This record gives sequence, C-alpha cells and structure tokens, in this order.
Amino acid sequence: MQSTVLFNESLPGGATWSHVLKRGTALRITDVEGGANVAAYFLNFDITAERFNLPDTLKAQHTARLTKGHVLYSDMGRVLCSITEDTVGWHDPVAGISNATLIEKKFGKLSYQQARNSWYQNARGGLVTELGKYGLNERDLHATVNFFSRVNVDHDGSLHYVSDNSPSGGIVELRAEMNVLVLLNTCPHPMAEGVYEPKRVELSILQVPAPCQDDYCRTFCSENTRGFLLTEFYFL
Repeated sequence: MQSTVLFNESLPGGATWSHVLKRGTALRITDVEGGANVAAYFLNFDITAERFNLPDTLKAQHTARLTKGHVLYSDMGRVLCSITEDTVGWHDPVAGISNATLIEKKFGKLSYQQARNSWYQNARGGLVTELGKYGLNERDLHATVNFFSRVNVDHDGSLHYVSDNSPSGGIVELRAEMNVLVLLNTCPHPMAEGVYEPKRVELSILQVPAPCQDDYCRTFCSENTRGFLLTEFYFL
C-alpha cells in the first residue's frame, strides 16, 4: 500500500500522547528497543460519546488478541481504526492498564519532585489527564488495548504475561476509518514485573489510500464488512 509520511515523533517511556487521526491517514507505532507497552484508547472525535468498544471488537471477530486484519469497533458498530500492518502478531486486549496504586505496589514510589522526568507514572493517570485536554474526564475512559504486549489465557481463565513479546523494530499500523481521537501511554504493562523501565516508541502519521472493496481488514470476516458499510453510511 502506497503511503506518504506526514509527521514523525518520539514518545518517551512513561509518557502520554494524543492526536486527532484524520480519516485517510494512519498511525504507525514502532517499538524501538523491544519490550515496549503502549496502552491505547480511541473515540470518535466528531461525536466523543461514541467510544471504542472492546467487548464488541473481540466478539465480532472471534478473538482474544489483536493483529493485522482486525478492526477496532465503536459502541455504535462502526469502525474507528483498522490494523493494516503488524510485525508483532499479538497485542493484548484483556489485561487493562496500570494505576497509581499498582505502580507503587510493584515498583515503589518516585515523585516528580524527586526524579523529574524519570518519576514513576501510571497509564490511567496519564490517559485521564490527556482526556481533560478535550473536555473529557475519567468517566469517558473505558477498556483499552495494550499494543506490543501479550497475555495468554488458560482454559480456567487465568492470565499469564509474556515478557519481551515485541522485538526491536516491531511495528503496528492503525488506519483511521473516521476522525479518531487517539490516546497513547507508554507506562509498563500492568502485569509486568521487575524494575520500572518503560520503553520509548516512534510515532509516524501517514497519508494512506482509502480502503478498497477487497481490503484485507474489510473482508477479514463478515462482521467487518458490515462494520465498514455502517462507517461509510455515516459519512454520506
């Protein structure tokens, strides 16, 4: 697929970022060092009451992981973003995000006054703060995705975090199917152990062609075809 790079930015570990990803563009996220975790949340920027719906995303596509071909559904049954490229193969949609209590329990407490930009941050706090820039608050934050991370689910429902799921240079690319408010946070995965060492990622915004009728994400399953039709009807 032909694309043009419009913008590049480095997002440090432990940081939060947001952007209104316009229809007709895509966001490429690159795990520079390997072992990154990127918590992500999505809303329809034009009508922010329409948000990413994780249960419908998994149920409609019969999956407990996300990878190339999958789409991210809103609670209106429309497609917010499509995963058009993925060199990692498994992204965690089930484990949620870290909060201040969890980070302190796992890694201890290190404030900004003590460590400046190396202070211990958490994904929930960062995302809620970022939502505030758009007139939203914690009530507007629902289930998220952890890109680059993998959590295996046993038959009894127990969860097992897989460390270093993503190699150095791993990428995932999200094509916007509407004007999407994208929020990202690079704090550690909530099930990660060891030391507090969030990894940076590189962000690229690309101009990309509109999906054609035989687009891989559109035809991945019959539910996706219906989701694209609903999205296209929204823009008529």
